[in-house]
Amino acid sequence: MPLDKAVRVKFLRYGPRGQERPGLLDQDGAIRDLSGELDELGGMALDPDRLAALASLDLARLPIIESGTRLGSCIPTPGKFICIGLNYADHAAETGTDVPREPILFFKASSAISGPGDDIEIPRGASKTDWEVELGVVIGRTAKYVSEAAAAACVAGYCVVNDLSERAFQMERCGQWVKGKSHDTFGPVGPWLVTTDEVPEPQCLDLWLEVDGHRHQQGNTRTMVYTVPRLVSYISQFMTLQPGDIISTGTPPGVGHGHKPEPVYLRPGQELRLSVEGLGEQCYRTVSA
Repeated sequence: MPLDKAVRVKFLRYGPRGQERPGLLDQDGAIRDLSGELDELGGMALDPDRLAALASLDLARLPIIESGTRLGSCIPTPGKFICIGLNYADHAAETGTDVPREPILFFKASSAISGPGDDIEIPRGASKTDWEVELGVVIGRTAKYVSEAAAAACVAGYCVVNDLSERAFQMERCGQWVKGKSHDTFGPVGPWLVTTDEVPEPQCLDLWLEVDGHRHQQGNTRTMVYTVPRLVSYISQFMTLQPGDIISTGTPPGVGHGHKPEPVYLRPGQELRLSVEGLGEQCYRTVSA
């Protein structure tokens, strides 16, 4: 079922942490409850045809949710939270690293996921907590050995992700990056899932991040080394991508670790704001864990 181009909705989850319900943002900016239509915004509900059917409902009959209600991650806990390292040519240059010959894959623990306005915890013993605004890709159909040409049909939509990192844990402790990437709250997702029809060209989106009003990151997805279809196809050669899996596609330059002449890191009591063009904005404060 093709999505009516006149209908513009964004999918979300709202409510107290651990009790989120599915909803959508209508054309007038009101949050409407979808829990009468589906139990959760995950699994088969993320099939693009199912999302099109939900967007085509008579929205006027869906209950309106009170303004100011907390938003959770727009996707419930995924089976896989896959991240891509050094996927922006200008970010690779910032770190003094060669552009990777193949996509660099690593994972964040799914327990790191939080809402787009929830406090961010600075871990105990942390000294180098950093930020990374990224374009998130949400899988809507199973992808296994999918071709690059067919990859786009497996995508449900896009969202904002902040791939927060504790660089000391990531780079100065033994083992893989996952230790520095997986603290609770290190994966804010949302505020919305925006369907692919609203993002016809994911390789031309501005993205930015500010800390206490100072803009550190300003980039565009056109400088990604590996495009969204390439990443979906590539990852599917190594593992089956399933509905609800999230791929965080890398970050542009301006991370704290790359700041000159000295790195700049997060501390408790700061405010972060970040956005990807057309996908909404995240805003939250840092607190001690």
